[in-house]
Amino acid sequence: QVHVVESGGGLVQAGGSLRLSCVASGSIFRINDMGWYRQAPGKQRELVASITNGANGGSTNYAASVKGRFTISRDNAENMVYLQMNSLKPEDTAVYYCHADGLVPGTWAEFSSWGQGTQVTVSS
Repeated sequence: QVHVVESGGGLVQAGGSLRLSCVASGSIFRINDMGWYRQAPGKQRELVASITNGANGGSTNYAASVKGRFTISRDNAENMVYLQMNSLKPEDTAVYYCHADGLVPGTWAEFSSWGQGTQVTVSS
């Protein structure tokens, strides 16, 4: 079983910054993609940013609404992914979820795990 835990959320004023962290633990052979999603009240969960497990730190993908303000990165040795959020706006307010997928050892079965989420609130 693979567990994913986020940290780093909080309350910040518009224009401020926050850094979210996420660690995956458990029975892991390899983590492929890691990503951050968010869900605002009354809205569907949406992709914020994702990163593959590739050479030179992996390939990244961003939602148009956060491109240029948010940066995703990962530490494969520690099974961690980060989201640096700058120039935050009130519309960034949401619960942010971390997701990881990959393979477990032995059976080489795939896993797809979500964290419990961390609240980010941006005041105007």
